Amino acid sequence: MCCRYWADESPELRAIVEEMMRSPLVRKWQKTTAVLTQGEIRPTNVVPVIAPDRSGKRAVFPMKWGFSEKSLLMNARVETAAVKPLFRDAWRSRRCIVPASWYFEWQHLTGTDGRKKTGEKYLIQPKDSYMTWLCGLYRIENALPVFVILTREAADEIRFIHDRMPLILPETLIEAWIRPDTRPETLLASALTDMNYEALSS
Repeated sequence: MCCRYWADESPELRAIVEEMMRSPLVRKWQKTTAVLTQGEIRPTNVVPVIAPDRSGKRAVFPMKWGFSEKSLLMNARVETAAVKPLFRDAWRSRRCIVPASWYFEWQHLTGTDGRKKTGEKYLIQPKDSYMTWLCGLYRIENALPVFVILTREAADEIRFIHDRMPLILPETLIEAWIRPDTRPETLLASALTDMNYEALSS
């Protein structure tokens, strides 16, 4: 699963933030909540997200992390998003990319007594990349956009941390992913699974 990620003040993210700040949605969000552009990002934060504009072209919008249901939903499983009523329409035509520097995951452990416990916190990002392009789905709630991050089975080398990881695509496939007429299942084989990871001190 993915419940935290980090956004650096890098040249790549700076350009994305600058584009987002031109969106009139920024002022609408700022009436009730802050729009974050860097640092550690958590569910319910409003952040830059890449999605198509009304003409279908790539654009950047401020979106809140989490679908509001009986409880906040921050992730969707890629294996079931196409059939679950909550995510089905977004899977078909409302896909987005969440730009990040890396994402965080806490090691999930089982103690000698059989109880689950949380271990070290890790930062994770694709090898040979300064950016992590997280795949998501979005919808409109109360006239404002919100998103969830898609997850998949973890790559073998990081499965010791957690058995799930975000769906991450290479930058070259951002436009293809967000296009409403793309069949998203055709891009899944291109997901990045070769990861760098580093444990952080508690």
